[in-house]
Amino acid sequence: MRLRSRKRHAADARPEAPATDPGLAVELRDVRRRYGRGSGAVHALAGIDLALPRSTFTAVMGPSGSGKSTFLQCAAGLDRPTTGSVRLGGTEITGMSETELTELRRGRLGFVFQAFNLLPSLTVEQNVLLPMRLAGRRQDHHRAAEVLARVGLADKARRRPAELSGGQQQRVAVARALVTSPDVIFADEPTGALDTGTAAEVLGLLRHAVDRMGATVVMVTHDPAAAAWADRVLFLADGAFADQLERGSAQQIAARMTALTARTAFAGAMAGAAA
Repeated sequence: MRLRSRKRHAADARPEAPATDPGLAVELRDVRRRYGRGSGAVHALAGIDLALPRSTFTAVMGPSGSGKSTFLQCAAGLDRPTTGSVRLGGTEITGMSETELTELRRGRLGFVFQAFNLLPSLTVEQNVLLPMRLAGRRQDHHRAAEVLARVGLADKARRRPAELSGGQQQRVAVARALVTSPDVIFADEPTGALDTGTAAEVLGLLRHAVDRMGATVVMVTHDPAAAAWADRVLFLADGAFADQLERGSAQQIAARMTALTARTAFAGAMAGAAA
């Protein structure tokens, strides 16, 4: 179900198990990721089931070591699950070759990272057009101008990243993520290197992309204030979703995180005592 309501309320149930649906932007079915073998194996993801409709903004939070980064990497095709199925925009990606995955990421996914990942030798416009160039598509300068205008940088197209502030560089990264009208934008701690005011500007752009441009955003963050911009917050613990909150305030999200961290620490202590 799309999360269109602006009303804030808690939803204590776990995220619903997905059904194959072309209207879904992201589907994960029993996704597990194990590193290593035998007694030393680490189960980073322990059976993730998730269905995210198009044009929604989802934040993923969890204590350190909960599996957030692994979740994002598997969902975005940057890492392969040990078992399970991942579908993006209705396309099954689990069995794709590395070449096919690379083509999919370049043409149908957008990425925003904490470190901006702009190429210093390229202009702002060239950085924005880079996904089109890498995908072998015609570089649409009109489209670049359009997305730069949307992020408030219409007059910076000829500048280089070093001439911009950190917040402006992240806005360039958002424009780059939007330029191909991707099925999903994956954001990994996109405001981690920004001050509070600049972070709010960048999050407002992601929110606008969802509400006005029909984008789908999946964001990993440790910041409750950032997560409060999302339609729904999913909480990971020990590689599985343990809780969720729809339209939560920063205070509500922080309280859930505190409770989840305490439960996780208690469970770990009990497991250690039993061993």
